[in-house]
Amino acid sequence: MSRRRSSIMSDALKEQIAQELGFAGTLHQEGFGGVSSRNCGNMVKMAIELAERNLPNNTNFT
Repeated sequence: MSRRRSSIMSDALKEQIAQELGFAGTLHQEGFGGVSSRNCGNMVKMAIELAERNLPNNTNFT
């Protein structure tokens, strides 16, 4: 039985990040089932970086 979770990232953001990382074609053809774990991880990493850059009073966390 699969669980359906609501997504924090919008489909538009997922599409944008996939395009920037170069696997949008795979995402369109096969969905996330065809996207490698590495690419999914890179997508999450990029989403976190974008969120950190857009924080109010941006403070560097590194």
